[in-house]
Amino acid sequence: MKVEAGDYVLFNYIGRFENGEVFDTSIEELAKKHGVYVEEREYGPMWARIGVGEIIPGLDEALIGMKPGERRTVTIPPEKAYGMPNPELVIKVPVEEFTKAGLEPQEGLYVMTDSGIAKILEVRENLVSLDFNHPLAGKTLIFEVEVIEVKKSEADVDESSALEDN
Repeated sequence: MKVEAGDYVLFNYIGRFENGEVFDTSIEELAKKHGVYVEEREYGPMWARIGVGEIIPGLDEALIGMKPGERRTVTIPPEKAYGMPNPELVIKVPVEEFTKAGLEPQEGLYVMTDSGIAKILEVRENLVSLDFNHPLAGKTLIFEVEVIEVKKSEADVDESSALEDN
C-alpha cells in the first residue's frame, strides 16, 4: 500500500546536514554514535499523519508514494524545511534582563524566555542579541527515511508497535 495524503505512517529517519553531520535520528544507536543522543527522548520509529503539517513539508512530500519497507534519501531545501532566517526574529534586550535574574549571558547558549527559546548571538556591555529563529532555519537538510507501516485511519494506529520495533 502506497502512502497517500491523510495516511498514518510509521517511519525511521536520519537527518543530516549537507556535510554529512547527523543532527537528528529516530535510531537510538545512531544518536549515541553521532553525539546527538537525548536521554529524555524515546527513540524508535515515529508515527505521523501525512499531508496535514505534522512534519516539515519536504519530508511530508517525500513520504507520499512510498511503500512499507521502502527507503529513500531526500534533500530538502530551507523553504520546505524550517524556512530562511528572519532578521525580525533577532532582537536586542538590556543585559539587565539577565543579571536581575541572576544569569550571566554567554554567546552561543540557548535560553528560555517568555517568547520561547532563543540563541544568544552577541553580548555587549549593555545589550544582548537574541535569535528566535529555528536553529535549522536556512539549512538544506538531507533525510534518509524508511517506511515501516502505513495505516488509513488513526483507529488503526497502535502506538505500542512503535516501541516493539526498537
